[in-house]
Amino acid sequence: MKMKGYAMLGIGKTGWIEKDVPACGPLDAIVRPLAVSPCTSDVHTVWEGAIGDRKDMILGHEAVGEVVEVGKLVKDIKVGDKVIVPAITPDWGSLEAQGGYSMHSGGMLAGWKFSNFKDGVFAEYFHVNEADANLARLPAGVNVADAVMLSDMVPTGFHGAELAQVTFGDSVCVIGIGPVGLMSVAACALGGAGRVFAVGSRPNCVEAAKFYGATDILNYRDGDIVEQVMDKTNGKGVDKVIVAGGDNDTFIQAIQMLKPGGRIGNVNYLGSGDYVRIPRVEWGCGMGHKTIAGGLMPGGRLRMEKLVSLLEYKRLDTSRLLTHRFKGFEHMEEALMLMKDKPRDLIKPVVVL
Repeated sequence: MKMKGYAMLGIGKTGWIEKDVPACGPLDAIVRPLAVSPCTSDVHTVWEGAIGDRKDMILGHEAVGEVVEVGKLVKDIKVGDKVIVPAITPDWGSLEAQGGYSMHSGGMLAGWKFSNFKDGVFAEYFHVNEADANLARLPAGVNVADAVMLSDMVPTGFHGAELAQVTFGDSVCVIGIGPVGLMSVAACALGGAGRVFAVGSRPNCVEAAKFYGATDILNYRDGDIVEQVMDKTNGKGVDKVIVAGGDNDTFIQAIQMLKPGGRIGNVNYLGSGDYVRIPRVEWGCGMGHKTIAGGLMPGGRLRMEKLVSLLEYKRLDTSRLLTHRFKGFEHMEEALMLMKDKPRDLIKPVVVL
């Protein structure tokens, strides 16, 4: 049986293709999407060639869907279940998973399978490995469009706070308040941070950052953000920094504004360039106890179940992220191009099928 999918045809090229419906292994599931969302990572993949050339690879890694087939060894997930599909779907029996780094199962970043090593979710059907371990049921009453933000934006943003080890009373600067950075702001607020600086300029992102718990907004158009942080903290700097945007030189500013003993959590996907730069003196000549931790978000059913409980019990409202809503599979290209062009009123598009 054939299906349609929206694919990367090669670097800089996308379009609709036809492929066979994927086969279902004994531990796996086949899912029909109910809501999907394009990501800046898709843009890096296609237009920057960030993971190398890919030919006729179906794009997308953010979805909520309905299970249409399960393998004979699947015990918990059933046909007809509505499920949240995490962007990262590890191989849970791998040595890397047993070592605590499931997102790197099979090699660095290899837990990221959709639109990297295999076809993604922008298709009429898609394959999920290890269904019982990687899929979480969608609770009744949670909107599918809101829930699709749990695939990547929420867990990635929250992982920034985890990597930075944000705890109660911390002062934190979140650099970049696109959808991931906004979820980092929310994670800081939920985790008990005190003062939360949010760096951004687009009005709708600024208002969303305030909604999610930012206490101070820093506009880089108003001057150097390090100087702004130092001015507002009487020269002390901040306890933690989360890098959720910027480029390879953003670590310079992160190090400069960070107190000795502080941590930087990076969840920004650096899609181009060969090196990042770290300022020697402000890093304490290598001895300032300023730690940089960068990581791919964890995946898996347990994490998805915990995160969706935040929506279910009104601790988190992801609807504020969804600025552009589409109905129908035919709008996939339009939604992806919004992520590529990033108009000023955009935070995140969603396509409901």
